[in-house]
Amino acid sequence: MSAGRPGIGLPALVALLVLPVSLASPAWSQDSAALKKEMVGQWELSTTERSKTCVVTLKGDATPQGLKLELESGCAAALPFTRDITAWNVRGLDIVRLQDAAGQPVIDFTEVESGIFEGLRQGEGIYILQNLAAARSLAKSMDQMIGDWSMVRGNGVAICGLTLTNTEASPDNFQVFLKPKCDPAIAAFAPTQWRLDRGQMILMSAKGDTWQFEADDNAQWRRVPDSADPLIMLRQ
Repeated sequence: MSAGRPGIGLPALVALLVLPVSLASPAWSQDSAALKKEMVGQWELSTTERSKTCVVTLKGDATPQGLKLELESGCAAALPFTRDITAWNVRGLDIVRLQDAAGQPVIDFTEVESGIFEGLRQGEGIYILQNLAAARSLAKSMDQMIGDWSMVRGNGVAICGLTLTNTEASPDNFQVFLKPKCDPAIAAFAPTQWRLDRGQMILMSAKGDTWQFEADDNAQWRRVPDSADPLIMLRQ
């Protein structure tokens, strides 16, 4: 150490080492508190394909076990594990916990995209916790998609007929059927499943190939990326 330049004493060094921790602690509690505030309201708890659903109302009132919640009357029949849920809480920065009377987790959720949380129960699979209004909007969108469609070229010439169903083919995916006399390109693709995913209609073949369609301003679904000879889905 050069002369005339005082060193850092032990107390000062300790203070510097402790400082980041003390600064981080309020951020931790602020993030946790913000998440608790954001979670208050109505949520849909469901299987991934939404074949079984339950409405959960998360409240901000404290109880000895955690924070209050209410489960709608049909929850236990739809999702038997919900019988054990008596409260909820936030653990760490981002874990939303539905817990039993002893404070033990029945299921822990983490956010996978805005307003959508996923939780795993060993031996059962993944469950989804989603804002109720958003979940019902998705269900309405799904209902509107079910039925007969025509696939047309940009010139309006129909080249194939399809039927989208709500029959589950695999988790989150539903059966689609081609009608006879489809264009060879569509017949070769041969979609067998479909789903809605982040605003897109996804058609999938048995080989795992996918075609994506996005709704345009004319209430049509146009294949993306776009091309000079676009492919358009029209509701019949």
